[in-house]
Amino acid sequence: MSAKKKKIMLVASAGGHWVQLNRLLPAFDGCELIFMTTEAKYSTTVGDNRFIVVPDASRWNKLKLLWLACIMFVRILFVRPDVVVSTGAAPGFLAIFLGKKLGAKTIWLDSIANVDELSLSGKRAGKYADLWLTQWEELAVPGGPSFFGAVL
Repeated sequence: MSAKKKKIMLVASAGGHWVQLNRLLPAFDGCELIFMTTEAKYSTTVGDNRFIVVPDASRWNKLKLLWLACIMFVRILFVRPDVVVSTGAAPGFLAIFLGKKLGAKTIWLDSIANVDELSLSGKRAGKYADLWLTQWEELAVPGGPSFFGAVL
């Protein structure tokens, strides 16, 4: 009888967030991976893994953000991941928040682009992340986020 594979949901907005998230993949070798992003064209980059597209939204459009939250809640509830991992931005924060509320372990890795301060999503995600990380040593503080290196 084999052990059940951990179900890892990897969530990121398009662009640099997606690139950084994909650089983490060796850490999840042997796990069941579910990818969630805002760009359908990325489906060709995830092999045979499950792929979910969600709408993009930001704090500048509250209705779209609410719609995104509803869609993500249903998707996360359906998938029931063991762990949710995100590099940002708004879809990533919502995944961390909702995943935590639904019992998943959560990991937030703030984008390497945030040199001087954490992203707004990163600041908010810290409350819900079991592991809260920054890619800049000078942004690490006691109580989080922590620094263990950069993925780029």
